[in-house]
Amino acid sequence: MSFEQESGHLTGTKDKDYNILWFTQACLDNVLRLETYAQDAERDGDTELAEFFRRAQGESRKGAEQGKQLLASRLR
Repeated sequence: MSFEQESGHLTGTKDKDYNILWFTQACLDNVLRLETYAQDAERDGDTELAEFFRRAQGESRKGAEQGKQLLASRLR
C-alpha cells in the first residue's frame, strides 16, 4: 500500500483526523517521558538538564492542547 493513498477506508477515520489524534497522543506521551527524564536529571543534580526537559515538556503540553482543540473543532 502506498503512503500516498488515503487509508481512512480501512480505519473508518479520515487520515487527517487520525493524524491529529496521533500527534496529540505523541505529545502527551512526550509529556510523560520528559517527566522521567527531568526527574533523572534532578536526581543527578543536573538542574540545567532538568530545566531543559521541563521546557520541552511544556512545549509538548502546548502541542497536545492545540491538537485537542483542533480535533474538537473539526468533530462538531
